[in-house]
Amino acid sequence: MDRFVFLTVDGLSRGAVYAAFALALVLIWRAARVVNFAQGAMAVAAAYVAYSVSAATGSYWLGFVVAIVAGLLLGALVDRVVMRHVDHASPLNPVIVALGLVLVFQAVLGMVYGNEFRPADVPFSRSALTVGGVAVLSPYDLFVFAAIGVVVSALAWMFARTGVGLRMRAAAFAPEVSRLLGVNVGGMLTLGWALASGVGALAAMLVIPTELGLHPHAMDLVFVSAFTAAVVGGLDSPPGAVVGGLVVGLLLSYVSGYAGSDLTPLAVLVLLLAVLLVRPGGLFAPVAARRV
Repeated sequence: MDRFVFLTVDGLSRGAVYAAFALALVLIWRAARVVNFAQGAMAVAAAYVAYSVSAATGSYWLGFVVAIVAGLLLGALVDRVVMRHVDHASPLNPVIVALGLVLVFQAVLGMVYGNEFRPADVPFSRSALTVGGVAVLSPYDLFVFAAIGVVVSALAWMFARTGVGLRMRAAAFAPEVSRLLGVNVGGMLTLGWALASGVGALAAMLVIPTELGLHPHAMDLVFVSAFTAAVVGGLDSPPGAVVGGLVVGLLLSYVSGYAGSDLTPLAVLVLLLAVLLVRPGGLFAPVAARRV
């Protein structure tokens, strides 16, 4: 029972990060109808900026804030400089460009910083606290939950309660009508890319210290898990991305704890195939209206 509780808490902590990264993928999908396969590489680039700032100043928190800002700017830059000029007549075009960006980012990071793993600092202890003799959350886990909770709540409030969120949703689902109503569709698209990249940078800052460390490929496996979470929840559903991330985190924790870490990639694949076969749009996808 103690092991089950520990694995559950660990899975929820890791799943919260997957949820944030899946939410970033959903944001770009809703804004541009593009699956950004470069999201992981962009997040690592922002994490390297944080590493440089922290190494130069000795301040983790300054590097943390700079990473989020770098993620926001990088997302806007990628949209304005690259993705805005891609022909979207075929859905494969932006996918191919995004995969090309992955190679570019990883090659540049490797040339600038090298390909060795670099240690990533954490602001709080990762030693688990015990409740009734059972190891549960660590102070760092609590920080992860708090950070993800603030971001998810802020995004939910923005989309549901603000004019900017309404314009972003309108620009994503009815761009031509939005233009006629005076909405700056291009600006809303850039804002969507910036927000998604900023959330991805936050996820990278939270998850990289729990892995082997900072490396140009540090987010590759995280991207696979987060993409699975986004598909499980539904690419059009931000709440689904959060639930999907928690489900994937729990699944990986249970499989790794009871069957061994070698089976975790297979477990993710089985979950992805099961959802695609039973409900291809995701568990939280809206029901499509039938035309008669």
